[in-house]
Amino acid sequence: MNNQNKSHRLRNWLITIIAIIAVAFLAFWPTDYYIESPGEAVPVGQFIKSPNKKPNNFYLVTVSITSRPVSILQYLWSYTRPHNDRVPSKELLGGQTSAQYNELQNWYMETSQQNAIYYAAKKAGKKHSLKYLGVYVMEVQKGSSFKNKLQIGDTVLGANGHRFHSTEEMMTYLRKQKIGSPVTISVLRGKKKKQFTGKIVKVKGTNKPGIGIQLVEHVEVKTKPKLSINAGEIGGPSAGLMFTLESYEVFTKQNLSHGHKIAGTGTIAPNGKVGIIGGVDKKVVAASREGAEVFFAPTDSTDVKKGQTNYAVAKRTAKKINTKMEIVPVANFDDALNYLKKHY
Repeated sequence: MNNQNKSHRLRNWLITIIAIIAVAFLAFWPTDYYIESPGEAVPVGQFIKSPNKKPNNFYLVTVSITSRPVSILQYLWSYTRPHNDRVPSKELLGGQTSAQYNELQNWYMETSQQNAIYYAAKKAGKKHSLKYLGVYVMEVQKGSSFKNKLQIGDTVLGANGHRFHSTEEMMTYLRKQKIGSPVTISVLRGKKKKQFTGKIVKVKGTNKPGIGIQLVEHVEVKTKPKLSINAGEIGGPSAGLMFTLESYEVFTKQNLSHGHKIAGTGTIAPNGKVGIIGGVDKKVVAASREGAEVFFAPTDSTDVKKGQTNYAVAKRTAKKINTKMEIVPVANFDDALNYLKKHY
């Protein structure tokens, strides 16, 4: 009988140890996935510095992304959380390290801020200038002949003796070249100018001729009165529209929101065009939780994941969560501005 009790206790201990090991494995063993979930709706005014600054009700909206790949347990648990998506690291980082990805998002944010200030000043009739300095190199693709020549943070100034005045001009020039033809690019690294020679390749993702880099525009804007934006650790280009609305309100000293909470998302181009962003469904959820009454959503292009425009996905999400927040389609800055003037 004693032997049976000992055997029984031993079996229980083994089961307990195995269970602990299994739980530890699930809790700590990493997957290759990051979790994206609704973030926060944050007042834009706190990031803007200007002599004319005043309280506002414009909100940028974020998507929360785990800082590292999640464990098996976190991965499984995410299925119980609505609006959580599991994103493979390859899809999120695009072959970059986490540090490189974060650096890219910071450069995107900087460009977004510069474009917002420039267009807002232009629209408000204030003195403004936008100087194109080149394009930042954020990634050199595997098939590029500049793979071991260019570095992240280099600024590409021109090619084959041509100095470009916009990213579009650079891409148009490169796309006219033949695959395999030689190309010499001029680069600014720190304060030193350098030249590198390589070949035109078929760019991954577009299959069009180019030099095989992921880039973000490097510009410098000046306005009078002076206005600056510093969003801290928030990265990416998607707050462009909301930065522009707040900057325009500051420049014109108007009250566009009249006390109403206005949220939205979308990139902003120097010509006022509002561009597509990612994670719009999560941003709708975050804005609704904050109590926003309006959410501006881009109509440009399509949402690659959903196969629909940002506006369509936002509209569908709003219906799903049963929010009273109105989803407003915007193709450009004027669409948002006219809506505000008409309704408030």
